[in-house]
Amino acid sequence: MSAGRNETPVPTVAELEEQESRLVFRRFTHDDAWALGSLLVELARERQAPVAIDIHRAGQQLFHAALPGSTPDNDAWIARKRRVVERYGSASYLVGSRLRAKGTTFEESSRLDPDRYAAHGGSFPVTVADVGVVGSVTVSGLPQVDDHRLVVEALERFLGE
Repeated sequence: MSAGRNETPVPTVAELEEQESRLVFRRFTHDDAWALGSLLVELARERQAPVAIDIHRAGQQLFHAALPGSTPDNDAWIARKRRVVERYGSASYLVGSRLRAKGTTFEESSRLDPDRYAAHGGSFPVTVADVGVVGSVTVSGLPQVDDHRLVVEALERFLGE
């Protein structure tokens, strides 16, 4: 990971790709969504993080929580980041990072409406082994790398990594 002085280390594209290949479910049920969402709420409360949390599967919202300090704007960011996962099948942060590594931006390269899509950190694909991407887990309210890290930490704990 690279970082400037007093900055959160930024994961490389390779590190982000490794996270996606490693954080795979055997199955993903409504109960799994509830348990993962509850774990995210617990982690966010421990940090007093002003976030909103969302879990979707196959177009259905299975979990949503808005913690103190979050705003309706966080829900709008969740929807924009989730659409990137749904369209590209990869974490919103990875999609943006791949383009930044090529010297461009998502907004310049995607030709998608930035009011509907945001390749910012915080939305991660829910991938089921031998099935593929079936949904997403998304956090909004922190700097994008921290949104991404919170989701990855919860997935690692949930999956026993």
